[in-house]
Amino acid sequence: MIRIRNLTVGWGDRPVLSDVSLSFGEGGITALIGPNGAGKSTLLHALAGLLTPQSGAAEVDGLDMARAAPMDRARLVALLAQSDRVTARLNVEDLVTFGRWPFHRGRPRAEDRAQVARALEMFQLEDLAARQIDTLSGGQRQRAFTAMAYAQETPWMLLDEPLSALDPRHARDLMERLHAMSRPGPDQRSIVIVLHDLSTAAHYADRIVALKDGRVLKTGPRPLAMTSEVLTALYGTGLQVTTAGGYGVVVPA
Repeated sequence: MIRIRNLTVGWGDRPVLSDVSLSFGEGGITALIGPNGAGKSTLLHALAGLLTPQSGAAEVDGLDMARAAPMDRARLVALLAQSDRVTARLNVEDLVTFGRWPFHRGRPRAEDRAQVARALEMFQLEDLAARQIDTLSGGQRQRAFTAMAYAQETPWMLLDEPLSALDPRHARDLMERLHAMSRPGPDQRSIVIVLHDLSTAAHYADRIVALKDGRVLKTGPRPLAMTSEVLTALYGTGLQVTTAGGYGVVVPA
């Protein structure tokens, strides 16, 4: 379970989130939505324990993330940040293997290699496994970093705009995979994802956290928290939620 209590946090002396409180259980996809500068990425970093709150706390499964040991955090949450980059000459398989570091500590075992192979297959990267990261397209790189987060085998995955470099086909494929792995089962993951594509959130998200100006405007199950009224207030322009071909769609009002 994620529980955030009166959280105020920012970069340097500038608060980005102010007195945020919310909670939700495991499983499913929780989408963070809101305009640029609303605090979505900051909230993910606080949940990963990478930012020290000015006040309040962010807890994941009862663990205060800002005070937890790095290895404890690494076994609980996997963060895919917008700024994930590599400078070394790594191939895709090596990159994904880094996701297993909390388990192998530099000495991969058979079970680590099996999990890496599974991640490569899950994100359709088998044919790219030997390719150098810096030779890939932006979308291929994004899939590789998402596979690394998956290979970390944590109960929680925190993904910051993973669709940003993907074409429509691969964006849909990725969301279908994330949705499937967030359903009940032995390999279930709880997904918290920053999305700017509101139609994607309307179709795939189970819960919505709508942030504006560093505060929670609305949170709850998608049908209750993602309405035309909420979206119009959130973005300051007329928006409505409808369906087309069985998919949730957000269009101008």
